[in-house]
Amino acid sequence: MSINSFVKTHGLGNEYIVLDEENINFKLTEKAIKRICNVNFGIGSDGILLKVKSTKADFGLKIFNPDGSEAEKSGNGLRIFCKYIYDYGFANSEEFSVETKGGLVKAKIIETSNKKAKLISVDMGRANFNSKEIPTNFSTDEVIGEKLKVEDKEYEINCVSMGNPHCVVLKDELSIDEIKKYGTLIENHSEFPNRTNVQFAKVISRSEAEILIWERGAGFTLASGSSSCAVASVLRKRNLVDSNIKIKMLGGELLIEIDDNWNIKMTGEVRQIAEGVLSSELIEDLNKA
Repeated sequence: MSINSFVKTHGLGNEYIVLDEENINFKLTEKAIKRICNVNFGIGSDGILLKVKSTKADFGLKIFNPDGSEAEKSGNGLRIFCKYIYDYGFANSEEFSVETKGGLVKAKIIETSNKKAKLISVDMGRANFNSKEIPTNFSTDEVIGEKLKVEDKEYEINCVSMGNPHCVVLKDELSIDEIKKYGTLIENHSEFPNRTNVQFAKVISRSEAEILIWERGAGFTLASGSSSCAVASVLRKRNLVDSNIKIKMLGGELLIEIDDNWNIKMTGEVRQIAEGVLSSELIEDLNKA
């Protein structure tokens, strides 16, 4: 691949730009990340996935939000990264491991189309309900059904870590306007020292739920893999669903499987949007950043 080449791929409308650390000649600073993700001055993206070396897994992955911050884990980002690894010949088999800031992940290519990965399953690790390890500032061991005051509202919240923090609010009806207004306030609430991802969730049946997502560092998002895992875990914890759950989002659906030890497997589609090379003029602007 050419120097400074990139691939842009979406997972259910959640889009990421993939770069290879060994194939770029500029420093991926916070300002550079913001510029590349900007729809007007860059390519436009929900984040950047950077392929890096790993001593613990087959491949290493760094995940950056559009605000320049680094995320521990991203379900859609992981599936997108795994498609890149498979499609561009880095992987020797359909099963491989990826090291993220949020832990090691095992991936499997389930279905291909024209020798390109289409349906990908990722072992997302173990759902962690320990309040301090999520982390939260709540004094309780777990944050399940706790109250959170947010300006003029009081929400009943449920928190879990999927390698990154999540706050799930169960709702009878979902409102995009509401999550856009209160999502940022919950994300940045003082009870969450590392901020948090936010999901509003509506149970449809024992095997299906619908969610809206406010993603930490990115804002309102059409889909999120780790958010889907978090919601499924909370709903299972509260015995509202069974162990195989379909999570419906504005961008599409993911299948989440939960075993008796809270290990989570996520399966869903990913589709490439474009591939190309960052222009010399953009690189010039990035180096000024």
